[in-house]
Amino acid sequence: MNPFLYTQPADLDGVLAEIALQDARPVAGGTNLLDLMKAGVPPADLAAPQRLVDITRIAGLDGIEEDGGGLRLGALARNADTAYHPLVRERYPLLSSAILAGASAQLRNMATNGGNLMQRTRCIYFYDTGTPCNKREPGSGCPAREGLNRQLAILGASEHCIATHPSDMCVALRALDATVHVRARDGQRSIPFADFHRLPGEHPERDNTLEPGELITHLSLPDADRFAAHSAYLKVRERLSYAFALVSVAAALDIQGGSIRAARIALGGVAHKPWRVEAAEALLAGRAPDAGAFAEAAELLLQGARGYGENDFKLPLARNAIVQALGMAARGTAYAKGERA
Repeated sequence: MNPFLYTQPADLDGVLAEIALQDARPVAGGTNLLDLMKAGVPPADLAAPQRLVDITRIAGLDGIEEDGGGLRLGALARNADTAYHPLVRERYPLLSSAILAGASAQLRNMATNGGNLMQRTRCIYFYDTGTPCNKREPGSGCPAREGLNRQLAILGASEHCIATHPSDMCVALRALDATVHVRARDGQRSIPFADFHRLPGEHPERDNTLEPGELITHLSLPDADRFAAHSAYLKVRERLSYAFALVSVAAALDIQGGSIRAARIALGGVAHKPWRVEAAEALLAGRAPDAGAFAEAAELLLQGARGYGENDFKLPLARNAIVQALGMAARGTAYAKGERA
């Protein structure tokens, strides 16, 4: 047993006061945090949370609503509610498809939008407390570089860590230029999604740029109607369901008169954060949506990629997945079907 104090403040001010304490962590769905606690894997910069602050009683953070020309997604909205919301399905089908590609129906019913951003890597060395891991214990080493790395990074890694970010939802949010809005006791700020997650560098123990005492309140998405008709989320994984991506691709195209006016491409399963290279998208502007152009974009997206032995196969896999996902998007959005489980 790992003893801890559980509190449930009634409002946002109460939550912000509680999570400002050094030994506290917020919890909502708890689908990753509780697993980590059971496994004895500590959160970043904390030996073990002594205080879990239940944030689910905060009013007004579970909504999904229009925001100017875009959309506002509450941090406490459940992943399933987000994926099946009419505004998301119709105007942001890329996001809906990405969420439905992740986890199981049961997990999506519990997991929240804010919590999805805070997921930690599924690198097996991170979860195995009997082995070194720089992300879990800075300075202890990274055996994954020469070890079991089939699932791990081919882009943006460092000598200290080759872990990957596990989320599918975040890949679509990166492609759609989302913004993360956070609050603390002393103010609030907005973080472009590109700057929220970070590469490992010399500090792989830090997954993101959230400061102590800050709480995600909501996400905002700009108008993306021009991409709604031509988008696709392709996830390549070991088995059909409940598996993390070997490689995933979020692709969206604005096609008019037989040529591409704009493109958005983000990759998952290949780096410590959702991977995007804007130059690859610019290369497609004004081009016909064909395999030749898509292959050129793939080369730019994967510039600098390298394998570590077991995951060498990801290089050709990622290249082929990018071309295939862009081809799927060009043929037209396949809207997620079925009802909520």
